Amino acid sequence: MCTVVILRRPGHDWPLILGANRDEMRGRPSRPPARHWPDRGEVVAGLDELAGGSWMGLNDSGVVACVLNRHGSLGPAADARSRGELVLEALDHTDAADAANALADLDARSYRSFNLLVADDRDAYWIKGLGRDGPAIPGVLPVAEGVSMLTAYDIDSAESARVRRHLPAFRAAPPPDPETGDWEAWRDQLSQRGEGVEDAVLIDTETGFGTVSSSLLALPAAGREGAAPIWLYAEGRPDRIAYAPVDLG
Repeated sequence: MCTVVILRRPGHDWPLILGANRDEMRGRPSRPPARHWPDRGEVVAGLDELAGGSWMGLNDSGVVACVLNRHGSLGPAADARSRGELVLEALDHTDAADAANALADLDARSYRSFNLLVADDRDAYWIKGLGRDGPAIPGVLPVAEGVSMLTAYDIDSAESARVRRHLPAFRAAPPPDPETGDWEAWRDQLSQRGEGVEDAVLIDTETGFGTVSSSLLALPAAGREGAAPIWLYAEGRPDRIAYAPVDLG
């Protein structure tokens, strides 16, 4: 279970901003975002050392991808492919629309259920796979303008206690300002607890499951001279660990 918050502003200098918390068993080994794959030198992404894939990445063409487990599907399955492969497959493409079109042809039943976000400075798509009991063809839908939240349920779904509790606050908060480095409001929102796991953005349990990293990312509009993507990353809980810039060079 993870959280991704998406701000889409077509025509803005910074048309896409993401905030993301990764929730996982703390003992699952991983490495921070970097160029970990020799055969994918254009990709910067976090590395899941257990399965070899990623939960979030960005390529040099400005495509970002994030994958989340759907409700009741935490962890790998011996007879299913790793959902972390989907991030890398999305980042093989130079724009989000091409990535979404390509991923629409995958067999969603080969994976445990997932939510996949693929976006760039122009478009954003939510791709839903329901696992072995769902349709082979995944659902592919555009993400609306404004602020949306993706969790273990459908995007912006009130079925998610986390969406009900926290999406209004994200929508009311001042948006990040990458020009001045002001991410305070979203950083604070990504550190919000709830009454339990289901309605918390920041998760900390005694079972070893919790928020293990956090990201803030902004994509500039195409053609902006001197502007480049910004990815800030906290290797740990964002209420305890400071965000630091990811080397995208």
